[in-house]
Amino acid sequence: MKKRHKIMLARIISSATATVLLNLLPIEGVLRLVLFTAVYLLIGYDILWEALCGIYNRQFLDENFLMAIATVGAFALAVYTKSGDYNEAVAVMLFYQTGELFQSIAVGKSRKNIAALMDIRPDFARVERGELVEVDPSEVAVGEVIVVRPGDRIPIDGVIIEGEGSIDTSALTGEGVPRDIRAGDGVVSGCINLTGLLRIRTERDFGESTVSRILELVESASSRKSRSEKFISKFARIYTPAVCGAALALAVIPPLCGLGEWHSWLYRALTFLVISCPCALVISIPLTFFAGIGGASREGILVKGSNYLEALAEVKTVALDKTGTLTRGAFEVTDIIENKIEKEKLLEIAAHAEGSSTHPIAKSIVAAFDGTIDLSRVSEIREIGGLGVNCKIDGVAVTVGRRATAPNAPEYSGASTAVYVSIDGKFSGIILVADAVKEESRKAIEELKRIGIEKCVMLTGDGEAVAAEVAKKLGIDEYRASLLPADKLTEVEALLSDKSRVAFVGDGINDAPVLARADVGIAMGAMGSDAAIEASDVVLMKDDPRDVAKAIAIARKCISIVKQNIIFSLAVKFGCLALVAMGFADMWLGIFADVGVMVLAVLNAIRAMRK
Repeated sequence: MKKRHKIMLARIISSATATVLLNLLPIEGVLRLVLFTAVYLLIGYDILWEALCGIYNRQFLDENFLMAIATVGAFALAVYTKSGDYNEAVAVMLFYQTGELFQSIAVGKSRKNIAALMDIRPDFARVERGELVEVDPSEVAVGEVIVVRPGDRIPIDGVIIEGEGSIDTSALTGEGVPRDIRAGDGVVSGCINLTGLLRIRTERDFGESTVSRILELVESASSRKSRSEKFISKFARIYTPAVCGAALALAVIPPLCGLGEWHSWLYRALTFLVISCPCALVISIPLTFFAGIGGASREGILVKGSNYLEALAEVKTVALDKTGTLTRGAFEVTDIIENKIEKEKLLEIAAHAEGSSTHPIAKSIVAAFDGTIDLSRVSEIREIGGLGVNCKIDGVAVTVGRRATAPNAPEYSGASTAVYVSIDGKFSGIILVADAVKEESRKAIEELKRIGIEKCVMLTGDGEAVAAEVAKKLGIDEYRASLLPADKLTEVEALLSDKSRVAFVGDGINDAPVLARADVGIAMGAMGSDAAIEASDVVLMKDDPRDVAKAIAIARKCISIVKQNIIFSLAVKFGCLALVAMGFADMWLGIFADVGVMVLAVLNAIRAMRK
C-alpha cells in the first residue's frame, strides 16, 4: 500500500475510533462540540480546503463543495437544536473518505498496469565509438553499432550483426515465451536480452523506435474521451447547479408555506445535498475506461483512447487484409505434384538452381530444402527475363520457372504459385509455393463469430483463385480479390454505408488510408509499418489475429460495466432523493446513497482490468 493510502487509512481508523469513544464517554456541552469538531477536521480537512479553493476559483459546484456544505450544515443544525448529535456530520465525512480511499486504490491498480508498460523505456545504450560508451538512447545515430549484454533492455530498433540468444518480448506483446534470435534478425526496442552478447546496427532514431511510439500512444490515450465520459462531464455541469437549487428550494419554500419547522426542512435539504453528489458517476466512468485500457495493454493490445474502446465495442463487421494479417506474408513450399522423379530429388535440384537468386519464391524453395546447397555443382547460370532460370547442375541442363519454360508440362489452375522444373529438356515436376496461412487465423475467425460479429470480409490484392481458397479455408463470409489500395478504401466505404460499425485490420503501409477511414483501424503487430501504426486506433503488439476478437471482447466488457454503473448510480440516487424530499429518509441514507454507491461503482469499474 502506498504511503498516502496508509496515511488516509490511519486518519479513517483514528477518526472512527475517536467517534466511538466520544459517544461512550459522558461528555456534554461545549467540550463535546470541540472534541467532535477536532475529529471532523481530522477526517475532513482536505475536503474543506478543496471546497474553499473551489469557491475562491469560482468553480465550487463539485462534490467537495456539496460534502462541505452538507456536513458543516449538519454541525450547525446540531448546535441550533442543542441535540449534541454530531455523529451524522462526522460519519458522512468518514464514509466519504473511505470511498475516496477505495477509489484511489482502484486507480492505483489500474495505473500500475500502465506503469509496468512505461518501464520498457531503456535508461541507456552502449555504443561502439572506438570504445564502449554509455549514452542516452536519444543520442544514438542511425547506423551506429550498439552492444546489448544479457539482462539489458534493447534500447533502439535494429538488426543483429553478431551474436545469438533469446529475448523476452513480454513487456511489448504479453507473450511469455522467449523468442530465439541470431545474426540477421531484426529486433525492436523494449525487449530484454536474456542470453548472449548482441551487436546491433541501429535502423531508427530513438524517437522513431518501437518503444517510443508505444509510450507516446499510451501517454496520449487518456486525452481522447468517449461519448460516455463527455456525457458525464456535461451532466455534472447541469446536474450540480440544479440539485443545489432544488436543495435551496426544499429548505426555504415549505417552511414559508407553513408546512413545518425551518430546522426540519433545512435538515432535509442538507441530506438532499449529500445524496445528490454525483461522485459515483464522475469517478467510476473514467476509471472504468482507464482500467479497460490498462487491462488491454497488459494483453499486448494498445488502445489510443477511450473513444476508440467505445467504438470497438459497437463493431459488427470486421474487414481484414490478407497478406501479413491472415497469412504470414512469406512464401513457402506447400506441395510437389506431377513429379517424374522423387520429390526430395526434384526439390534438391530446384534449390541448387535457385541458390543464388534473391527472389522471394526462389528463397522459399531453398528454405524448403533440408540439405546444404553446394553452388560448386552449379554452372552456366542464366536468368530468363520474367520466366525463370537456366543452369547446369553436375553438367545436366536444368530449367526452373514458369510453365512456358517446361516442354509438354500440364497446366496447373489452383490457387498456389506453380514453379515448373525441367531436367535435361524434359518436364520433371511442379513445386507449389504459397503465402502460408497463419495457424491462428481460422481460430480468429471462429472467435469473431462466437462473440457476435455479423460479417467477416477479407480484402486482398491477390487473384480470385488465391482469395477463394484462403476464404474457404478460414471460414470467411465474404472476400474481395484483385484490389489496389484505393479499391480497399472503396470497399470499406461500401461496408460503412450499411450503418454498422466497421473495424479494419491490416499491417502494411498500403493499409494506412483504410485504417484511418474505418470506424476502428486495427494495426497488426509491433513490426507493422510506421504508417499503419500511426493511422490506426488500436495496435495489436503480437502478430496474432485472435487478438482482434480479444480486443472487441475487452471493449464490450468495459462498456457493459460503464452502463451498469450509470444505470445503478442514477436509479439509487434519484430514488433516494425522492425519499429525502418526502421526509422518508435521513442523513444515514444519504451516506449509503452517496458513498455506498460510489464504492460499489468503483469496485465494479476495476473489473475492467481483468481478462
